[in-house]
Amino acid sequence: MAMARLSAATWSLSAVAVGVLLVGCSASVSADKSEAKISKDKLATTVAEKLAATTGQPKPDVTCPEDLAGKVGTTTRCTLTASDGSTLGVTVKVSSVDGDNINFDIKADDAPSPAAN
Repeated sequence: MAMARLSAATWSLSAVAVGVLLVGCSASVSADKSEAKISKDKLATTVAEKLAATTGQPKPDVTCPEDLAGKVGTTTRCTLTASDGSTLGVTVKVSSVDGDNINFDIKADDAPSPAAN
């Protein structure tokens, strides 16, 4: 009988997903009032730090494709990439805006996507 084995990277992604789903994750970032958005680089860094803090895992490699506008309900999809190339989608949604602080929720997908060949 064959037994499926998870690679260390996939296991890490699974641990991140489970940790985020069980605990939930929120963040707040100060934005430039004139722009009312969080740059994609600052967003990726904040998401990675929050995921690491929530799961107790090392800070993952996260990229976000666009800036996050400071408007309640705005969403973007970031990607967490493991060392083996497998990925996990992460949804970021603005929950509130208080002055120059943009508050958002972070939710990782239930399962990672395998590495592209």
